[in-house]
Amino acid sequence: MTSSLRTDGFSRRILEALDHVEYRRVETSEDMEAIERLRYKAYKSKQMISVSSHTQVDEVDFDSHAYVFGIYYYEELVSTIRLHHVTPDHRVSQSGRMFPDEITAFLDAGLTLIDAARFAADPDIHEDLPWLPYLTLRPSIVAAAFFRSDRVLQPIRPPHAAFYKRVFYAEPVAAVKPVKIYDFDVMLMATNVLGVGRKLLTRYPFFISSASEQRMMFARDEVHSLNSLNIIPTARFVPEGELGTDLVL
Repeated sequence: MTSSLRTDGFSRRILEALDHVEYRRVETSEDMEAIERLRYKAYKSKQMISVSSHTQVDEVDFDSHAYVFGIYYYEELVSTIRLHHVTPDHRVSQSGRMFPDEITAFLDAGLTLIDAARFAADPDIHEDLPWLPYLTLRPSIVAAAFFRSDRVLQPIRPPHAAFYKRVFYAEPVAAVKPVKIYDFDVMLMATNVLGVGRKLLTRYPFFISSASEQRMMFARDEVHSLNSLNIIPTARFVPEGELGTDLVL
């Protein structure tokens, strides 16, 4: 990584925003209630409320391979994301519900996946924080580094495809299809982490993470018993020219 990449104006602004961001892995009912309120507020503003659900929390949020995060900016909850570590031996995922054939093919081939779903951002402020989508989705790249995953999945609405292709080098892996419970179309894209991971970290250094940050985010051992876990992003602290945990084996 060159110095010019580190000091690029776009990346520099996002790296500076990281100084005021914390990630909180949701482990308490109080935190989950805050996540549910944010999901409802965000989805209602986009007319994305499920026609059949009375809650924005489901059983998949509590799966053993699920990781729900709140993103806090100046200690205020501004967005949230849910990630699943999907393996041939543990196949629960949001994408698997909507695209079972494609996900089964990945898993039957022995691949492991990070499924990024339940993205929600506070509609009252997200337009004032242009970096918010990048830092909300950042944990999916941290997860790929920690779990050494083959793909990061993005089940998205078609208008968002250009963003994921440009930022995450994602490619479509399933055709657009209607999702009846939401009454809109969804498509599935995926980032080939081993193929483009090094290029991704070099181009967008705010996705870099240290091994210690990865453990804080995703290790399910002694930290799992904590009531709450605020995690400071480490991209600014990784020595320039290094990639933290490289995404290429």
